[in-house]
Amino acid sequence: MLHARDTSLSAPVPPAAALAVSQMTLTDFRNYQAQRVHASTAPIVLTGANGAGKTNVLEALSYLSAGRGLRGAKLSDLARINGSGVWSVAAVIETPQGTVSVATGLEPRGSQNGPDDEEGRDRRVVRIDGANARGPAALADIMRAIWLTPQMDGLFTDGRSERRRFLDRLVLGYDPDHGARVSGYERVMRERAKLLRDGSGDDAWLTALEARMAEASVAIAAARRETVQRLHSALAAGIGPFPKAGLALVGFAETLLDEHAALEVETRLQDQLRDNRRVDGSSGRTQDGAHRTDLAVTHLGNGLSAELCSTGEQKALLVAVVLADARLQAVHRGAPPVLLLDEIVAHLDAGRRAALFDEILALGAQTWLTGTDRSLFDPLDGVAQFATVEHGKVTGLDG
Repeated sequence: MLHARDTSLSAPVPPAAALAVSQMTLTDFRNYQAQRVHASTAPIVLTGANGAGKTNVLEALSYLSAGRGLRGAKLSDLARINGSGVWSVAAVIETPQGTVSVATGLEPRGSQNGPDDEEGRDRRVVRIDGANARGPAALADIMRAIWLTPQMDGLFTDGRSERRRFLDRLVLGYDPDHGARVSGYERVMRERAKLLRDGSGDDAWLTALEARMAEASVAIAAARRETVQRLHSALAAGIGPFPKAGLALVGFAETLLDEHAALEVETRLQDQLRDNRRVDGSSGRTQDGAHRTDLAVTHLGNGLSAELCSTGEQKALLVAVVLADARLQAVHRGAPPVLLLDEIVAHLDAGRRAALFDEILALGAQTWLTGTDRSLFDPLDGVAQFATVEHGKVTGLDG
């Protein structure tokens, strides 16, 4: 018997989620030569040995949403070894607005189908209902996904960049344009850094770039602040046995926005960028801006910063944030995001595993879970779809 609210193993699965991947086809992706899977809105459990390809399925799903994927890997690294060198992921996605077909994949440098990006890298192409889209950012309006992986276990103790990436994934659920703003900001920042490094930019040119950076930084900071405020309230209320958590942003623009108007913050940040030109040029790093923001998380039960908590409590805090986000998105967007939970249950005690399963079923979120131990998912017998993964083959999701 599952615990919490009115959900139990004998209860029917909640009404169909309004956001779900009903079919996905992988071609030369990671260790999959050709694989098609079909799924309903019920939880999907993938079990198999380490290295079989379970996480690769979740990674493929992550590329149906905006952003840089579950691992943030280089596009060329996603291609199957000894394969064609080009990979693709195609899917049918059920959304509140109807059924949408999505395809994305690698377009290598030198392709006649389109130009490389401005830095000569491989390019990821996206097609929506058969038509070329403007890029991965277009997927933010269609597919929303949030994930937890074992690689994120050090989220609170590693550098700020991974926390910022995690935060921006959350922001995308409420502001589909956020990813495009962040990417645009980073492009301008790289251009300014190159000019400072080469000593080839005049004052007017640098001033124009810094104005764009300051404007983008404030817009990005405002979106992050709004998301953190939403989540802070939801997390303070608590979700079952998962710890209550406090969230805060640490950053130049975020701090100023607490007491000053956005236009004034833009001006101050632009002045700061101008004053830092010499330092930025010699160090090769931009000292202030949206790329320096950090996410601070506190365990409200014991008052400790997340980085000082035990490994188990850090994992529980992460789960709490993801579940709170899914709840909020269900209200804000009319459907929870697709949840991709890689090897998560092995790190939770029996009580928290049951609470996680309860929450998934109550949300009605399509949730993909992986694990090596099938028995840990026994409470989901009768309500979840089970599949096995072995040597790049998925058995049990074939329609």
